[in-house]
Amino acid sequence: MAVDVAGVPMKNPINTAAGTYGFGWQYEGFYDVSQLGAITTKGCAAEPWQGNPAPRMTEICSGTMNSVGLQNPGVRGLVEQSGEYLQGLRDKGTAVICQVAGHSVDEYVRAVELFEELAPFASALEINISCPNIAAGGCAMGSTPDGASEVIRAVRGRTKRPLFVKMAPERVVDVARALEDAGADALTLINSVPGMAINVHTRKSKLSRPTGGMSGPALHPIAVRMVWEVHNAVKLPIVGVGGVMSGEDAAEFILAGATSVSVGMSNLVDPTSAPRILGELTEWAESQGVRDINELIGAFDG
Repeated sequence: MAVDVAGVPMKNPINTAAGTYGFGWQYEGFYDVSQLGAITTKGCAAEPWQGNPAPRMTEICSGTMNSVGLQNPGVRGLVEQSGEYLQGLRDKGTAVICQVAGHSVDEYVRAVELFEELAPFASALEINISCPNIAAGGCAMGSTPDGASEVIRAVRGRTKRPLFVKMAPERVVDVARALEDAGADALTLINSVPGMAINVHTRKSKLSRPTGGMSGPALHPIAVRMVWEVHNAVKLPIVGVGGVMSGEDAAEFILAGATSVSVGMSNLVDPTSAPRILGELTEWAESQGVRDINELIGAFDG
């Protein structure tokens, strides 16, 4: 079941999606987190962010919508609060992927430099280019090939660690090609899809802001399609994210071209879902009559 994502060895393909898993230790009361191939920590910026006011999350048909605003303790806070645990987790053979957030290119650079200086436990950095670009009026940094590649070119020389990129669900093929040219090592897709949920009685948003990010099973077929498109367009390894609730959901991503699969909203529905999904994925792989799960990556035949 072992895979390798851009030089990051994982004992199995199961990862966790940033923002749904805290910093790992929150789940230790449910199971031994070190059985997972990797975890991806909540996105952190150079300085702490307070995030958006409540309400931040609402249920929707077949999923949830959130507007958390990437509240985080900053890189220093992450290291102080969770660094010892994360180092121990990596020592047990689970890769620790630290997500990086920023509202400008300079903020991304500062955050990457801090991770490089303070976080020896980080196996790789995942650059979340879906953050709103304040200088550009709030559009996602990664919504265009030029915007996405500008961020990666700026941070590429600031770290020796592999750079994963968390992509917005927009123009994924064009953006993926630009990221490959800019020096990205792996791609994580997709991030949540923008949506709206209106309380028809109050005529106000069910969140503190008009729009939020949709996640959950409703997104899964969209995410699988985008993983397949990007797999056929670039040579970079892919981490598939979006509505993974079962081992068969994870298997779809692998057949579409993902090397690793992240469990997201399912962690909030059932905190023991990641190891369950790992078990189901392992059973599926065994049923396919192969000796190595890598033989199944991209094996979709139309």
